[in-house]
Amino acid sequence: MFAIIKTGGKQYKVAANDVIKVEKLVGASGDTIEFSDVLMMGEGSSVKVGEPLVSNARVCGTVLDQIRDDKVIIFKKNRRHNYRRKNGHRQYLTVVRITDILAEGQSPAKAKAPAPKAEAKSVEEKAAPVKAAAKPAAAKKAAPKAAKPSPKPSEK
Repeated sequence: MFAIIKTGGKQYKVAANDVIKVEKLVGASGDTIEFSDVLMMGEGSSVKVGEPLVSNARVCGTVLDQIRDDKVIIFKKNRRHNYRRKNGHRQYLTVVRITDILAEGQSPAKAKAPAPKAEAKSVEEKAAPVKAAAKPAAAKKAAPKAAKPSPKPSEK
């Protein structure tokens, strides 16, 4: 199944598990985002075109990261007038993984919660053997070496 969504003044053709970069959206890494501006959706040979939007259709996604795009250089010049201007711009982007494409009346598939793992030792218990092993090594380094008596200069 695919859909064409509109966000940030641009249109994107997406499918489940696609990763897209869109203009900055509010949200931290791991947040869920819902795109309700679905212009078209289809599966196989059946296509549903919106007028202008497909009613009650939405696309769900998860924010992966907030990044900045490559720098674009803007350079203006007028010949023979000593006029030159250089400017740069980096657009803020949001990286989104598309999780679901939902038509009218569909609900999102709930992600399975990870199975609980056996209780791990606390951080202090894990760190204790490391600290104990580090102490003898430190004691060896700290032990002073036998100093050789320095030869006194002979007076003539």
